Amino acid sequence: MKKRLLSGIQPSGTIHIGNYFGAIKQFVDFQDQYDSSIFIADLHAITTVQNKSTLSSNILSVAMDYLACGLDPKKVCLFKQSDIPEVAELAWYFNCITTMPYLERATAYKDAGMKAKEVNVGLFDYPILMSADILIQDADVVPVGSDQKQHIEYARDTAIKFNNIYGETFKLPEPVIMKEVAIVPGTDGRKMSKSYGNIIPLFGTDEQIRKAVMSIVTDSKSPSEPKNPEECNIFALHKLFLKGEELENLKKRYKDGGLGYKESKDMLYEEIVSFIKPMRENREYYEKNIDEVKSILKEGGEKAKNNINAKMQLIRNNVGVNL
Repeated sequence: MKKRLLSGIQPSGTIHIGNYFGAIKQFVDFQDQYDSSIFIADLHAITTVQNKSTLSSNILSVAMDYLACGLDPKKVCLFKQSDIPEVAELAWYFNCITTMPYLERATAYKDAGMKAKEVNVGLFDYPILMSADILIQDADVVPVGSDQKQHIEYARDTAIKFNNIYGETFKLPEPVIMKEVAIVPGTDGRKMSKSYGNIIPLFGTDEQIRKAVMSIVTDSKSPSEPKNPEECNIFALHKLFLKGEELENLKKRYKDGGLGYKESKDMLYEEIVSFIKPMRENREYYEKNIDEVKSILKEGGEKAKNNINAKMQLIRNNVGVNL
């Protein structure tokens, strides 16, 4: 039997090339290798997105993005997190065996706490809901960026603690990290993230993509000067789109001098637009067939619920709420 893979992405804004290379591409590449369940983490998104129409629009947008990128609903169970209310139930059981100091160590909570005077309970409890997402599906592997590895550690810790208290219930998931694309750099050199405002939108207009590419931060070296490609934010993104001889030739031009950053950005823009063209065409199809997208999500939700029915009964039995 194939191992079970689970992962998801929040519908909290525009999908960018960091999301694609850091996550979605892996989902597509793995869909023949694993029994895959991919969800839209709409419950997680409510920690920041608290507008009805925005959230609904984002959910459909992410679903179309997934499908346009090549996820095949015949091979992958694609569903909304909120269609599995048992996840929230399981998160409550986990909350009751989890201490606050343990959650205070979470990187996401620390980062949010530095930016805001008060953090909502949902964001504080984020690792526990994510643990429930993973463990309720009996996931063997979870593709994540290297900065998300801590969430898998939280899921493993939670599974171990629950098993010790209530008896053997959960397997321990393993992270799958593609090191070469674990963290995709944004236009400012930091990790590409909507919260940093440094993204290149995957399905943006040509103008939006060009504007983002042209904003990539560089040093002040002139075109004639030799440059270290490994220290260049533009070259770091070239490596996502160029391979083999093409990449080596570009690297040589950097080192030899004579390549300006403007020319390098123009090249990157062309690479991105060419790369996403077939995905754009796929997305245009789904934009015209929204009912099909909704149907795919509904069927995926029903399949996901069926997958966890027996597991949920075991959990309730072990906790003691089933009489």
